[in-house]
This record gives sequence, structure tokens and C-alpha cells, in this order.
Amino acid sequence: MVIVDLRSDTVTKPTPEMRKAMAIAEVGDDVYGEDPTVNKLQEIAADMMGKEASLFVASGTMGNLAGVLAQCQRGDEVIVGNKTHIFLNEAGGISVLGGVHSHQLPNQPDGSLALEDIEAAIRMDDPHEPITRLICLENTHNRCGGTYQSSEYIKQVCDFAHQRGLFVHLDGARIFNAAVAQRIDVRALSAPVDSITFCLSKGLCAPVGSLLCGSQELIRKAHRMRKMLGGGMRQAGILAAAGIIALETMTTRLLEDHQRARKLSEGLKKIPGIVLENAIPATNMVFLSLAEDVKDNAIEIAGFLKHQGILVDQTGNRSFRLVLHYWIDDAGVEKTITAFKSAIN
Repeated sequence: MVIVDLRSDTVTKPTPEMRKAMAIAEVGDDVYGEDPTVNKLQEIAADMMGKEASLFVASGTMGNLAGVLAQCQRGDEVIVGNKTHIFLNEAGGISVLGGVHSHQLPNQPDGSLALEDIEAAIRMDDPHEPITRLICLENTHNRCGGTYQSSEYIKQVCDFAHQRGLFVHLDGARIFNAAVAQRIDVRALSAPVDSITFCLSKGLCAPVGSLLCGSQELIRKAHRMRKMLGGGMRQAGILAAAGIIALETMTTRLLEDHQRARKLSEGLKKIPGIVLENAIPATNMVFLSLAEDVKDNAIEIAGFLKHQGILVDQTGNRSFRLVLHYWIDDAGVEKTITAFKSAIN
């Protein structure tokens, strides 16, 4: 049976071209800075993001944590959205490991933080309070439906922050999806921020890794943080080789995933009993829930779909997230629509 795995774009596997590049990659000891393939990947990533330098890390979570710790002292405060990955899905690392306090603001429906909320959250110079140091944004925004932030909004927040002596970190795990959706160069989204993390192993199909990008000084500090977190890798060029192919060949094709997400959404909305949370997907994610008259819950529906060869992410008792990626073709989309139709009926 052909499995259509829509649980996440993290399930993507490396392409044949990546596997070949990994097999012949030139390697060295990256802790010594001697892996030429890692160095090349870092140079490419920094240039693409419009930054001075970058650091290859094992995961987006490690990249976000290293980025925050490189810009904050213990006892400082970070302004984050209450639906962001950093707050919800990174085991509280900034607080547990960094001693950094978080001030959670409500994310707007499009994933943004309202400027008036940010302004109200900035602390006074008061010894009773933590020091506001950093604002964290997310683009695309997972929990808000795969929505994206515009370059105008990113610049607006950065101008606001920098005028007040604050830094801005962008969790750009799917930043290329955001750029492709807006048909703009990714630098328009990354250049204004002080640091950005983006992922290689989601829609870009590389097996492992993320990049943290920023100034030379920030990356110097983050390099120490990576070591502290146990992220120093040795002959990591085998992994970096796949990342290079990802950046050279996979970023522009993300539009295909967005188009298939819309095709999937159009098919699902015709099925009685399905309620789409984002009628027109912004990027590669489709969010849906079950209407009140559907007797089965998400666990039961997901179980039925699994027997049909469809794997989905349950986001609640009656809701799902479906994520399109390189390994989902048009036939997979049609198979999913048919399976949902049978499951609901």
C-alpha cells in the first residue's frame, strides 16, 4: 500500500540527489571548524538570509535556543506569542536552560503580534521586574494555520524594537514557504531581524539540521551555546551536503506544495461534515475540524484513514492538520479526499 503521510513536512526523506551528495561529501572536524562542506553550507545560508554568518545546528529548537541565549542574560525577558513554537513546543528551554523569562502575548489570527500589545509588554526600568530584551516572531506560523508574515510587518516590528534597544529573533523554520507564498526574495523577510533560524529538514527534504543566521558577533556567541547544548558535531559534512542541495534545488518548488494544499482544501470542503479552518491555505497546511453532526471523533477518523493508507496529525479531539510536502503528489491528494469522504460517511 502506498502511504500518504500528511502528519508533517518533517517526515520528508532526502531526495536521490541528496543521498548521492551525502555519499561523496568532503568532510572534516566541524568542532575545529575544518569541515569544508559545513563551512560551505553556512556561507550559502548566511548569504541567502542577508547575514554576516550562520551556524549549522542539529534542529530548529537548538537554533532558536542558541539564538535566544546569544542575545539574553539570565533574568532577561523575551516577548513571544502564546501560540509560537518557542513557547509551546520547545520544552521551555529558554527558561529551563537559559533562565530567560517569557512574556506571552496573544497571537493575532494571522500569527502576528499587535504592536500595541508589544509596546504594552515592554518593562519599565524597575528593579522589581525582568529586563525586556528580545521579541520573537514566527514565519510561517504553524499554530495559526500556516499563515505568513509580510516583509512590511517584519520591518515594522524590527524598526519598533531597534528604536527601543530591543533585539528581534525570527523562528523561520518554514521561511522559504513564507517567501514563496508572497513571491518575494527571502531576504526581504530575514534582513531586518537580528537573528533567524530556518529548517532544512521540513519542506526542503534534507534529513537533519537547521541554520541560525545573524551577525559575526551573534554567531560567535551562539557557537559557544551550541557547544554547551551538546550540539558540536564532527564530520557533519555528510549532513550538510544534503542541506546544500536543499538550498540549491528545493526552495522554489515549495509553490507546488502550496498549490496541492489548495487542491486538497477544495476537495475537502465539498464533503458534508468537514469544516475547514483555513478555506484558502496560505502555504502548505490545511486545518480542518469535524462538524457537530459527525459522530466519530478525530481518533476514530484517523484510525479509519490509517487503514486506507492516509496518515494525519490530530490537533484536537475533533480537529486535524494536513501538511503537504515533496513526497505528496496529485494522486496522494485525490486519495486523501476520497478517504475522508469514506471516513465521514
